[in-house]
Amino acid sequence: MRPDSLHRHLLKFLLLSALSFFIGAIHGMLQVMPPIRAWLDSIGSPYGGPGHMIDPLAHAHMNLVGGVVLLAMGVTFHLLPIFAQKKIYSVKLVGHTFWWVSIGVYSFYIIQMVFGIWEGLLLHSNPQDIPSVHRFYGPIMAISGTIMAIGFCTYLANVVLTITTSSNDEIAPLQN
Repeated sequence: MRPDSLHRHLLKFLLLSALSFFIGAIHGMLQVMPPIRAWLDSIGSPYGGPGHMIDPLAHAHMNLVGGVVLLAMGVTFHLLPIFAQKKIYSVKLVGHTFWWVSIGVYSFYIIQMVFGIWEGLLLHSNPQDIPSVHRFYGPIMAISGTIMAIGFCTYLANVVLTITTSSNDEIAPLQN
């Protein structure tokens, strides 16, 4: 494996984190524009109803999990070998962590936005149809959450195994 293999994986975490912050910032700017804010308030944002799926759930999730958590994971995979004086247990698990968490984060965001807008429009036009649409929300969110959880578990496993597994592949000690 090439020595820069881990760095290429880390670059993906940083780039997707930056994209997530950008999407979250645009989302935040749009949701405070008076016509959009008025519509969100009319459908229950941020306290309930379909509006809470858009603000705060989708917006906060994109910023916190898409931006902060992906950044923290990338930083962990960069700093852990330095602090532990060992190579990462599995670069392959780093890749799995990235893809599982990324797919989970973005599917969560898209599902929140789609159901929030769809049910919000129904609230104003045909409120009696909301239960027939909302019955799909739980199972779809469970799939998205499970995908994200797999990514979190691969992350945790890789960190724990890096720390606890003795390795002959120790890296050079920190220089003063």
